[in-house]
Amino acid sequence: MEQEKNKGGMMSVIAALGANVLVAISKFIGFAASGSAAMLNESIHSIVDCGNEILLLVGNKQAEARVSDKHPFGQARAKYFYSMVVAMMLFFAGGALGIMEAAEKLFHPEHSVENTWLVMGILVFGLIVETVSLRVALKEIEALNKENLSLYKFLRESRHSEILIIFAEDSCAVVGLLIAFGGTLLSHFTNNPFYDALSGVLIGLLLCGAALFLAREFYSLLIGESVTTKDLVRIKSAFNRAEVSRLINVKTIHLSPTDILVTAKIDLKPEFEAQSSAIVNDIERNMRADFANYNIFIYIEIDEYKDGYKRS
Repeated sequence: MEQEKNKGGMMSVIAALGANVLVAISKFIGFAASGSAAMLNESIHSIVDCGNEILLLVGNKQAEARVSDKHPFGQARAKYFYSMVVAMMLFFAGGALGIMEAAEKLFHPEHSVENTWLVMGILVFGLIVETVSLRVALKEIEALNKENLSLYKFLRESRHSEILIIFAEDSCAVVGLLIAFGGTLLSHFTNNPFYDALSGVLIGLLLCGAALFLAREFYSLLIGESVTTKDLVRIKSAFNRAEVSRLINVKTIHLSPTDILVTAKIDLKPEFEAQSSAIVNDIERNMRADFANYNIFIYIEIDEYKDGYKRS
């Protein structure tokens, strides 16, 4: 499904970092001028997002480390580790902290929201910037989505952790800004800061929900997730040849979005056993050609299939 090299998803990370720096500065100016709970929550959100993008860039750099005796398959999974850290930061620093700050003002509504027109102007500016960043993420998803899956299914099946995070962050940013705008607008016309504080709580809950979704996806990737069903069919097709009596089993795992480990056991027909090395080399060569845009580790074992064979 995804056949882009390590750069896949990184353009959206850089675009999101630039957008969040601009938006964070404007939001803090708005908070300082208004005392708005929603604006404070949005400011925290943008600062956390900036930190998250930096972590993703660090993870991408770490993933490029060469193989060594200590790390024989390289450190490609660093992407998934840093992505999990980002999900935790989004939950605790972005969502939970924002809820605490907004809840304090919700239950102690003596705070007031000032300069609301300035706040709404900053929110509109942020909405424009974040929408542009979201469009970059959507274009990268379109480029990676070779199977034309629905957006939800792509997000569930994608092994590109960076694009998942950036899409979630940018989507939450756009929705969060709309919520903050609505809360500020209601507080302005009703002269009641309750709506401002409530919008801050809702933004925090939104971030917590996104973080939990991401954490679930990254947990699966971090402990080891197989290739997609379509890619598994392609891998198995490499063993459909006259010399192979049976494909006993095949196991795959994504070490990163573009690094795959494939192990297989095959039973050769007796008349071809003397040519086993040449056959295995040919299978590997064909598989690498079919997955030219992946860094693929292949281990094939010749075995004899018997009834009651135990998969291991």
